[in-house]
Amino acid sequence: MEEASDCRDLRSHFLQVLRGRRASEVPLRVELAKPVANPLYQDNTPPSAEVSLGSSQKAVIENFEHSLKEENLHLITEEGEQGRLPLLIFSLKENTHQRSPAVVFLHSTNKCKEFLRPLLKEYASRGYIAIAIDSRFHGERASNPNTYRDALISAWKTGETMPFIYDTVWDLIKLADYLIQREDIDPSRIGITGISLGGMHAWFAAFVDTRYAVVVPMIGVQGFRWAIENNKWRPRVDSIRPMFEVARDDLGKSAIDKEVVEKVWEKIAPGLASKFDSPSSIPAIAPRPLLILNGAEDPRCPIEGLEVPKSYAQLAYGESHCLDNFKMIVEPGIRHQTTPSMMKEASDWFDRFLKA
Repeated sequence: MEEASDCRDLRSHFLQVLRGRRASEVPLRVELAKPVANPLYQDNTPPSAEVSLGSSQKAVIENFEHSLKEENLHLITEEGEQGRLPLLIFSLKENTHQRSPAVVFLHSTNKCKEFLRPLLKEYASRGYIAIAIDSRFHGERASNPNTYRDALISAWKTGETMPFIYDTVWDLIKLADYLIQREDIDPSRIGITGISLGGMHAWFAAFVDTRYAVVVPMIGVQGFRWAIENNKWRPRVDSIRPMFEVARDDLGKSAIDKEVVEKVWEKIAPGLASKFDSPSSIPAIAPRPLLILNGAEDPRCPIEGLEVPKSYAQLAYGESHCLDNFKMIVEPGIRHQTTPSMMKEASDWFDRFLKA
């Protein structure tokens, strides 16, 4: 089905924003890397069960660890230190000579790709090529616990980079360039998912790049404009508060207010609270299968702010005659966290649409 011209135009405008802060594009290049011995967690939080599907989801394979193939790579996506994108990939050795479905996994704020190792292994056990990256200024792309915080402040000060969402989305476009070239991946069956900040990365990467065929953002989709207009922006601001405090001072304010929030978003992520916000970008994912997973009590992603994007998405999927390709699950009593049931829903969604 031919894509609507307004979706093409919106996608084109977003690409212009991404390209606008890059000095020049470079040829895609892949370099071998070594496993990370001591991953950097900028909030000192090690891997936990929150990213695990549970043993019921892992295929039972004798000598499982020996059956796994682990790859550590660096993908060069642009010039400069942050243009080196670290990849961690798991697959089954026995599937090397056939094209398999792939899923890209994206970590939350202050985590890194190693945080997702349990999830990567579980998907690999079920026949997927499972890929994780370090987002900008995280993991191998961070030098100390304050790297991401400092990058956000610098982005506000200089306007030269877009470390909140957008620059990592550029990396994900380049990652898709690489994945479709691999002989072990079916280029028509590449999914993408992420948690919190990673959920935002998955949302925007799928919006701009149609090669991501199945999409599952977890606790990431929100209405940025709605939050400003309804005074619900504080929990999201508090998640990266130091940048907003600097902006408050630079703007001569005594407190962080709506004006500060709006100016920050427009400086570090142009269009985030306007033309690229969820009411426009979420429907643009249609007709590709999209599952949104959120908590009913999540203060960072208020469910009330998703009513409009949800209704617009339903309309877009209806016009494409594929209403079954869109679903939003809101888990009662859950705040900004993932749950085993969310992980199970995501797994089932990928199995349904990538293994059919």
